[in-house]
Amino acid sequence: MKIVTVGLGYIGLPTALMFAKHGVNVVGVDISKNIVQQLNQGIVQIEELGVQELLQTVLEKKLFQASLVPDHADAFIIAVPTPNARDQYGSCDLQYVKKALDTILPFVHFGNTIVVESTISPRTMDDVVTPFFEEAGFEIGSNLFLVHCPERVLPGNILHELVFNDRIIGGITPECTKKGKILYQTFVRGELLETEAKVAELSKLMENTYRDVNIALANELVQIGTKLKINALDVIRLANRHPRVNLHQPGPGVGGHCLAVDPYFIVAAAPKEAKLINQGREINSSMPQFILKQVVKIMEMNSGTKITILGQAYKGNIDDIRESPAIHIAEQLRLLTEYKIAIYDPHVQEENDETLKQAFEGSDLVLVLCDHDEFKKIAVENIQLMKTRMAFDTKNIISNGMDFDNYYTLGNIFQFESTKKKEIRFPF
Repeated sequence: MKIVTVGLGYIGLPTALMFAKHGVNVVGVDISKNIVQQLNQGIVQIEELGVQELLQTVLEKKLFQASLVPDHADAFIIAVPTPNARDQYGSCDLQYVKKALDTILPFVHFGNTIVVESTISPRTMDDVVTPFFEEAGFEIGSNLFLVHCPERVLPGNILHELVFNDRIIGGITPECTKKGKILYQTFVRGELLETEAKVAELSKLMENTYRDVNIALANELVQIGTKLKINALDVIRLANRHPRVNLHQPGPGVGGHCLAVDPYFIVAAAPKEAKLINQGREINSSMPQFILKQVVKIMEMNSGTKITILGQAYKGNIDDIRESPAIHIAEQLRLLTEYKIAIYDPHVQEENDETLKQAFEGSDLVLVLCDHDEFKKIAVENIQLMKTRMAFDTKNIISNGMDFDNYYTLGNIFQFESTKKKEIRFPF
């Protein structure tokens, strides 16, 4: 069997390599000449456990090749980005999916299976992908098989979850679903869940929307707790001792290619009905502004001038900065000329201003925006380099917070009061 995967990013590349690992001849297609060249040289540009080693293995076995153009194959997998469109609701921008369809069309033949793994808005397979191939002369479910199989993996553990997670196989017709199931049986050990394409599309979006809304509830609780001077983290800890309660943890906002993006696809598809989903997005999008205001208050309290930001990735132990609230917070703080900003992230090297030691030197506040393992314990010698030993840990991860003179979290941020009444408005 031969497969062409279109898109060699955080999902497309591990998926391509996993098929190759299981004996499938795979051609991975990407528009970036640099990515294609580096992959064929055995160099991976993303930080993901085991991917580098797996690439080396399948290259040696000649089961994987990166290319700028597709080839004839038995199946095609589309794993390209689907960002928010710049419209009222942030709908699904399908330009990359449509370009991928155009790119593979000359190589598609009767009997092929075409899978869209990219996260797409409800009814995209029915209303966009199916008509595209029907206009090209194919009969869906008879001589061409269309499937939506959304990825559902955790960055940092993708290779494991590709194999062991259950997968939703949504075909345009029952025969399409069967073909998709045969394809993914190549390596998936989780259950293959058969359904319609439109159900698969909305199921994927709701998986991420559930988490986004739950985080929004926790973030709203933080704002309520700050107003009422009640420790929101203690509230969550105690509420979660109820056997049927599972409040998520709050943070500086929601990032990544899923939670910060996908709920808008539902809102755009049914704006009058998706009231709660839209409000959850508004709450989470407001958290960077909330964090910024707390930072300004802390700095006013001691007339501080330097802020050390720890973390720019959207989640811990990965290098992914897509939609990261930490990036937005850092950008806004840089606009305030009264502060010097030092940034350090061991996983996102290109974002670093200084070494970790330099970032701490003369600092008045350590602002933790990402839960990397490296930040769970702050070396005392680095704390001693600070001018004012204060920390604002928005991820509640520092185990030795008592080594700071003042250690604030989203639970106890209300404990300080600014001596000034300066109001700073940020432009987002």
